[in-house]
Amino acid sequence: MEMKRINADITVSPQISASDIAAIKDAGFKSIVCNRPDGESGDQPNFEEIEAAAKAAGLDMRYQPIISGKITDQDALDFGANFGDLPKPIFAYCRTGTRCATLWSLSQAAHLNAAEILSATKAAGYDMGGVVRRIVNGGSSPENGVDAKFDVVIVGAGAAGISVASSLKSRKPDLDIAVIDPADVHYYQPGWTMVGAGVFEQDTTVRQMGSLIPKGVKWIKAAVAAFEPKNNAVVLEGCRVIEYARLIVCPGLKLNWDGVEGLSETLGRNGVTSNYRFDLAPYTYQLVKQIRSGRALFTQPPMPIKCAGAPQKAMYLSSDYWLTANRLKDIDVQFMNAGGVLFGVKDYVPALEEYIKKYDATVNFFHNLVSVDGDAKKATFKISKPDTPVETVEVEFDMMHVCPPQTAPDFVRASPLADAAGWVDVDQATLRHKEFDNIWSLGDVMNAPNAKTAAAARIQAPVVASNVVADINGSSANAQYNGYGSCPLTVERGKIVLAEFGYGGALLPSFPKWALDGTKPTRRAWILKQSILPPVYWKAMLRGKEWMAKPTKIAAE
Repeated sequence: MEMKRINADITVSPQISASDIAAIKDAGFKSIVCNRPDGESGDQPNFEEIEAAAKAAGLDMRYQPIISGKITDQDALDFGANFGDLPKPIFAYCRTGTRCATLWSLSQAAHLNAAEILSATKAAGYDMGGVVRRIVNGGSSPENGVDAKFDVVIVGAGAAGISVASSLKSRKPDLDIAVIDPADVHYYQPGWTMVGAGVFEQDTTVRQMGSLIPKGVKWIKAAVAAFEPKNNAVVLEGCRVIEYARLIVCPGLKLNWDGVEGLSETLGRNGVTSNYRFDLAPYTYQLVKQIRSGRALFTQPPMPIKCAGAPQKAMYLSSDYWLTANRLKDIDVQFMNAGGVLFGVKDYVPALEEYIKKYDATVNFFHNLVSVDGDAKKATFKISKPDTPVETVEVEFDMMHVCPPQTAPDFVRASPLADAAGWVDVDQATLRHKEFDNIWSLGDVMNAPNAKTAAAARIQAPVVASNVVADINGSSANAQYNGYGSCPLTVERGKIVLAEFGYGGALLPSFPKWALDGTKPTRRAWILKQSILPPVYWKAMLRGKEWMAKPTKIAAE
């Protein structure tokens, strides 16, 4: 007997026998549902035999036989009624468990979102791709077919999505392109660190989405519910279906604020802030100005995260303010890092360590934030050092800047496009999906081992655009991504360590060392970050002007 748990309320299984009932009862199940008709197979125990054993064991049992491949909307409603009536947890079985998982998925579609259902069934080993549209449609069969079809569909209108749409249009203006994104506004997220330090005004980091969509590109203002790569279709919430010849997936990542117990409830008050949210970056600066003594915590979760240097950027800029204001001697600065190194590329670490000394900050490695009690101003960390028993420690704070744990969006993690960790599975050079050859991905959502930064997306967009156009023209990929990412580490107001690197930590500086040595803190790098990069973002990157971003060609063999 193979028990496949979907959630706390239901587990499904292939065919069982009467002799399995004792184990089912011992496992804590209260009810059993049979979804397999008697007589499907010559070696199949009949329902009455199993029902007798179940009743003798004191378990409730229901018989709802379903012919394989013929689950009706009424069948889903009937299963939902049984699911609601029976004591839980429930054990359901059929020949393989697939019918049970499908019935549960359809019956719960009106109560759970599609990503939750698809994630739960996927984790149990069942692919609900064949009933995605019914799930998105609340569990019933949709009446409408395909709503629209495009040459290229781009999921996500962030830095990656708009940039690749513009790069495609510049290469092939006649392409019929749609960008799918429900957001009304577009953010320049790299600017939020500067907002949190009082350098940028908040409103300089936001624009209306409609003003940025490239001319001639259709903006579909909707949320994606699921992917159907075998049907070349994207299913939107409300069960609208958009078909594509080629698909580009770049919706960014999910900031999992609820991944830390108590964090969501205290964000924006009790001294708890984060530059990872547009509305909270000004609160960071407010706290920095207000605090005169006490303990300031700066947290960093396990990788991967968006802009790996951002958590310590907040620490450096805050400490610089306190040093200038002659308060730093009374403030205990603590960097709580879930990882084991200050920065992942060793060439930049010496300069950063000098600033750790300058600000008398304490670096605590392998400390992962797991809960926050904002009212009590206490944070709990799990300490997971190598070859050492896991410990927990409670730390009091007066101010805390939090970087939340991060994952791929739910609808991506639950999809056939995802790898085992939930990220879109691509070839790291061409950024083409490893299984579906008419799908590409870029930005934070894909699994290439590069830093998740806007600078990376700036280089990736021309690579993807070039390779998509090559595919349309019947050619093989002609551009490759070298893993480039950039992290301007704002170590003090007026100086930056400009980290630029690629796959394997290889240094990939944009400027000769005599002009700008990225391993050292420089004023020139600060000017680049403060005055040059924002207009490059708005006026070049998002408009398909590939300034210092021409794709690297794949060498002919």
